[in-house]
Amino acid sequence: MNIPLRFHQALQQCGLIAILRGLRPEEAVAIGRALYDTGFRLIEVPLNSPDPLASIRALRDALPADCLIGAGTVLRPEQCAEIAAAGGQLVVMPHSDPAVIRAAKAAGLACAPGVATPTEAFAALAAGADVLKMFPAEALGPVGLKAWRAVLTPPIAIVPVGGITPESLGAYAAAGASGFGLGSALYRPGDTAADVAAHAAAFMQVWRLAYPAA
Repeated sequence: MNIPLRFHQALQQCGLIAILRGLRPEEAVAIGRALYDTGFRLIEVPLNSPDPLASIRALRDALPADCLIGAGTVLRPEQCAEIAAAGGQLVVMPHSDPAVIRAAKAAGLACAPGVATPTEAFAALAAGADVLKMFPAEALGPVGLKAWRAVLTPPIAIVPVGGITPESLGAYAAAGASGFGLGSALYRPGDTAADVAAHAAAFMQVWRLAYPAA
């Protein structure tokens, strides 16, 4: 099964994407296992973390195959091959540079570019994006997402990222979110695996209420 198809299946099973900015390789496995045991199936290590490729490799080696591991803050096309070589399966971007999207697809990876307007969204889809990262979500809000959904209809997947908390998730779900990227409300540098498990459980409780058929 190809990686983009597996990514969409994982997103439908649990649309919560863990963004582990600042993760260190020596803590990656314990935190990854805590997330997996809570139900997460998508984990992202931003490339501005300490030795991110080592963390990606550690997570890929430790977690079951139904959990996809990827890199975030991917800015340059040449980084996509490095991510794939480390065992990464997902490229997440803060922007929608078509050269990076094409490089991710050439490497066989799923790709989630960041978009802030419908114009950017349609251009990213034309370049091969698998899912749209609505970023920064806190600036656009559920009202913005609802307006996007008038033209960016399902099965196009839209994942709000930026400022998502258990308290705000429901409003985005009602507006048509396909999933969510979870950053500092899920993990901050220095958090233990037990801390992350508690935060993950809070998000999972809200997810299951908002998406009972998932």
